[in-house]
Amino acid sequence: MATGLERLAAKARENTNLRFTSLCHHVTPDLIREHLKKMPTNTAVGIDHETKDQSKAKFDDWAPEMIAAVHREGYKAPAVRRVFIPKPGKSEKRPIGVPTVSDRALQGAVSEVLSAIYEQDFLNCSYGGRPGRSAHQAISKLHKTISGCKVSWVFECDLKNFFGSLDHGWVERFVAHRVGDPRITSLIRRWLKAGVIDRGDLEPSEVGTPQGGPISVLISNLYLHYVLDLWIERVIKPHMRGEVHYVRYLDDFVLCFQYRSDALRFQEGLVKRLAKFSLTIESSKTRLVEFGRFAQRGAERFGEKLSSIYFLGFTLYCSRNANGGFKLGVKTEKTRLRRSIAKLTKLMLAIRHQTLRAQAKAIDLNLAGHYRYYGVAGNSAAMEKVHRFVVQNWRRTLSSRSQRGRVNWKRYGKILDAFPIRKPKIYVTYSDIERMASL
Repeated sequence: MATGLERLAAKARENTNLRFTSLCHHVTPDLIREHLKKMPTNTAVGIDHETKDQSKAKFDDWAPEMIAAVHREGYKAPAVRRVFIPKPGKSEKRPIGVPTVSDRALQGAVSEVLSAIYEQDFLNCSYGGRPGRSAHQAISKLHKTISGCKVSWVFECDLKNFFGSLDHGWVERFVAHRVGDPRITSLIRRWLKAGVIDRGDLEPSEVGTPQGGPISVLISNLYLHYVLDLWIERVIKPHMRGEVHYVRYLDDFVLCFQYRSDALRFQEGLVKRLAKFSLTIESSKTRLVEFGRFAQRGAERFGEKLSSIYFLGFTLYCSRNANGGFKLGVKTEKTRLRRSIAKLTKLMLAIRHQTLRAQAKAIDLNLAGHYRYYGVAGNSAAMEKVHRFVVQNWRRTLSSRSQRGRVNWKRYGKILDAFPIRKPKIYVTYSDIERMASL
């Protein structure tokens, strides 16, 4: 199976104009089963309320029928179940579409097959939702760009309701550049048109793709590959007066410019470009700021302070190292920090009546995830703040278990000796930043 996908990738790499007319045979029961196994045990259920374990138990019943339906172009993609999750630092919630477990496994298998082709086409500027690429690599690339290139202006952009705005016609045209297998194109069309179940009512899907399924991630990268990545690389950069650098993680992207005039010209062209593909800028979250080592020199000369920039949950700011040279500072973005602390507070209250061992394990698991993502060189102070909060707040939470249950510091010290709180750790060092930025 892997060998077949490797051959597929090699063909795509050798011939960038090759259109693949026979792909469906790569979507095998084994590949679907593999993606089913990768799902977490407690993965969300779709409109059929079937769990992962139930789908695994009945795999030999539904998988052959599913594949047969795909081959005859008769597969009926089930509607997705709409759920809402909180937006970081906001009261409003983001809609997520949850496919059925079996449909999600099929989406994963098809996405892997198509990724074998598209990974040969996608540019190095994009990082989100791609195998072997991560948010840390995107941060590292931006870090190295600002630290070492001629950057004076940074353009941060947010797209308004990106996933909900994708034009189905354009999606099909983009897919058709490389995929000529009607069974695969039919599948993608059916997933786009599957509809959403919200409070028991079926809402048709005439535009957009719901976040939540593997195919949505691939479609979003494909869409922005043609709308932004190629356009910036082939049209924008050659016509700019100075350096231009671009980093994208799904629909979150940043451009770095040497000259303000170039940045303003790009902004003007971007609005027109996006409108052509039914996309718009979220003006409240889009801005052009003076930033970087060259900008810092001018700001210091006039006694001004540069703005910070924000990317993937981090705040980046201009600073100085011990020798007085330019240094790019990195710290956890304040709304993300507040959200992490609120999550830990809620967790400690929820588990306060469990055994100390169970509580310590749950807190450590939460902290481990936080440290692993935010453990980037230069961010020690923000992580120490989270650790310090947990150490102080756990004692208060333990003291609130009953009216006579106050835990004094002496007793609490013994608890911490027996069940120490996990300490912060830097997972992405400055050497890692340098290495990952070059990948």
